[in-house]
Amino acid sequence: MANQPLAERLRPTGLDHFIGQEHLVGKDGVLRKMIESGSVSSIILWGPPGVGKTTLAKIIANKLERPFYTLSAISSGVKDVREAIEKAKKQQFFNKPNPILFIDEIHRFSKSQQDSLLGAVEQGIVTLIGATTENPSFEVITPLLSRCQVYLLKPLDKSHLEQLMYFALENDVELKKRNLNIEETDALFRFSGGDARKLLNIIETLVSADNSETITVNNDIVTKCLQQNPSAYDKNGEMHYDIISAFIKSIRGSDPDAAVYWLARMIEGGEDPKFIARRLVISAAEDIGLANPNALLLANTGFDAITKIGWPEGRIILSEVTIYLAGSPKSNTAYCAVDDAIGLVKETGNIPVPLHLRNAPTKLMKELGYGKNYKYAHAYKGNFVDQQYLPDSLKNKRIWQAGNNPQETSMLERLKKWWGKRFNE
Repeated sequence: MANQPLAERLRPTGLDHFIGQEHLVGKDGVLRKMIESGSVSSIILWGPPGVGKTTLAKIIANKLERPFYTLSAISSGVKDVREAIEKAKKQQFFNKPNPILFIDEIHRFSKSQQDSLLGAVEQGIVTLIGATTENPSFEVITPLLSRCQVYLLKPLDKSHLEQLMYFALENDVELKKRNLNIEETDALFRFSGGDARKLLNIIETLVSADNSETITVNNDIVTKCLQQNPSAYDKNGEMHYDIISAFIKSIRGSDPDAAVYWLARMIEGGEDPKFIARRLVISAAEDIGLANPNALLLANTGFDAITKIGWPEGRIILSEVTIYLAGSPKSNTAYCAVDDAIGLVKETGNIPVPLHLRNAPTKLMKELGYGKNYKYAHAYKGNFVDQQYLPDSLKNKRIWQAGNNPQETSMLERLKKWWGKRFNE
């Protein structure tokens, strides 16, 4: 229909025209296999706006021929949830397959709202499909999360956006009536920010703003047409990710002025204070790390305080933590060490644990040598004894490398005193 938004007119009803998320809906994708098998479990689709969460839910319901009930966490309460569940229960009397209950922005549901879903999901009265732009580990209650599979959707890349653009130009009834001359796409794709809906909305804006016989699309025209307000902040869109990125990079770059500026942008934009506080905790571990271990303690305390205080006073707590992190010495050695260790594990596989480090709760295990010759560090002078802790094939492997800061220099000197040659190399 011409009065429908372009994004709605082009919403695919099957996987053949679904663009992106190949890891989920490609040839060997888990969601494709689930749909083709005709059996789907409760799932949570986690990803940024405009990447296909709602579309996937509708495709699943359509292909499995299930009733499709939808609730928005913004406008629905516990009463609405219970009414949807009661409606689903009535379907059981007619031997119909259990409905799909789609909840958009499920992270906005309160604990009581999420609790009201538990029984229906557990008993199979409904198959829940939740969509969220926020990490479900933080925003979805554990009992509900344990009953769902979580699938991560990724922002669309340039090739996906280009594919979608040409699909729209070639297939949409209204766009085919106009002649679009695509000269440049850099600005078009940049402003889209990996969001399919935003891309189609921009194209629609360009078309509606130009009555010429031929509509030219280039970087200057797109930028002028959108006339984006640099102070605008869309906490569900591209600006959300750009500003939090600038915020974290300012902390990492030890610039408290810039960090507080980006913090203020988020506060004025109505960002969730817990989202900011979580990112500060991550930054304290990732970017300050062992150079100032107190940073993680302060960031975590700040997160706890924010949950108790909220706005507007919470801004002071976030400002304190932000300035402290930005002004702290920086180290990413813990971050690098765990990534290197994970890479080593993937490369070397499941190497057996040395016998002397194994637990020996039974007589048979003791007879097999489990725990034999293990040296209890606290029984030795200085609570240290030279003993092998890595597997034999990795016994001389170094993973953690000290950073150039007083805290880690002191740690390294202590390790050199204990281990000698191993940490002197």
